[in-house]
Amino acid sequence: MSEELLRLSKLMAQRGLCSRREADVYIEQGLVRVDGVVISQLGTRVSPTVSISLDARAQRQQQALATILLNKPIGYVSAQPEPGYLPAITLITQANRFDNFRAASKSSGSSGSSGQRLKPEHLRGLAVAGRLDIDSQGLLLFTQDGRIARRVIGENSGLEKEYIVRVTGSLPDEKLRLLQHGLHLDGKALKPARIEWINEDQLRFVLREGRKRQIRRMCELVGLEIIGLKRVRIGRIRLGNLPEGKWRFLTPGESVD
Repeated sequence: MSEELLRLSKLMAQRGLCSRREADVYIEQGLVRVDGVVISQLGTRVSPTVSISLDARAQRQQQALATILLNKPIGYVSAQPEPGYLPAITLITQANRFDNFRAASKSSGSSGSSGQRLKPEHLRGLAVAGRLDIDSQGLLLFTQDGRIARRVIGENSGLEKEYIVRVTGSLPDEKLRLLQHGLHLDGKALKPARIEWINEDQLRFVLREGRKRQIRRMCELVGLEIIGLKRVRIGRIRLGNLPEGKWRFLTPGESVD
């Protein structure tokens, strides 16, 4: 039986080299080598075992891609605007940049986008990786980098997301165990989650998936009402001391995983 060939752009995305869209751009520019040979024809199919490398110019383009962390306030939508509400990306202005983190970054020797002013090119193609609903606040990640987006929200992503959730209602031990593992949403079982009490009215949720309004729906199923929900971590990236409504660049020394 002959070996099934894959589109080069799809294979590049599967290997985490870039997104499929970015792969097509690099291929068109002649910046991709397969087993040492430059490939510039879109739609080229290759063996899944080939060696793939990016030209130094493509690597520099990747290094220039911006990733931005925003502490989203309640009342802003993550992506598409809704009547009467603003998208969170409107908060990404030079005036809203978190200068304290930038100063700390410089003193520690970090470089790259963390030391730049916000430029129009930083906002082109900037997309949310992991939404927060309008009534939630905390860490929101915007990126131009398809590799980062794939790690956060890709089909096979198992990256942890951590939330602090203020609730009202009774939660006996058996319902807490059900929250941790045993609930279904939309007819599909949820992955096991780490959930624990922080204090008498706050829970810590650590999830490895991101269904629509997942935590709110989970709590409804066990009789809890959410009165506050804040995301504080995505993978290794923490909200830290980033003030509400402020943003900063992901620094060269940081990684989501």
